[in-house]
Amino acid sequence: MRSLKLSFPYRKQQIPLLDYLLLAAGVVLLLSAVYLLKQTMSKIAYWEAREARITLQQKHIRQPRTPVARISKATQQELKQVDGILHQLNLPWEKLFDSLEMADSKGVALLSLQPGVSGKTIRITGEARNLAALVEYVQALEREPALKNAHLASYKTRQDHPRHPVVFSVIATWHESL
Repeated sequence: MRSLKLSFPYRKQQIPLLDYLLLAAGVVLLLSAVYLLKQTMSKIAYWEAREARITLQQKHIRQPRTPVARISKATQQELKQVDGILHQLNLPWEKLFDSLEMADSKGVALLSLQPGVSGKTIRITGEARNLAALVEYVQALEREPALKNAHLASYKTRQDHPRHPVVFSVIATWHESL
């Protein structure tokens, strides 16, 4: 096979002016492309930052910022007490009162109701005509679904009254879920 000889340009050959013009045009096009790329990238960065800022502003509009306050220990104690009171207020009182009305006896008069601190026990204080009416009332409380473990905590016959009523105290477990 024959050898091929290539030479660019010949040493004696001169580079024409057209070649320099083409090289200069290429460099100018390259520089203008780099400049346009840089401008486009800076515009993209500007618009992305603006979009992020607007999105953040819309979040703050939807969710108003609440100031973060330092709460002292005394205030925390007060808040716990308030929670306890709210818990007691939200107890199903109507169901308890319905149960007490269903267990009502003609020989018994209720004087006071004292719910326990936890809201799971209740102390019922009252007067009964006699001991038999009191026992019947405690049994009626036991049959109520909202009250369990009703038992007579104390009783005393009043000697200073002409009819000798029995003053009593009953403690029962109160089922809030019923």
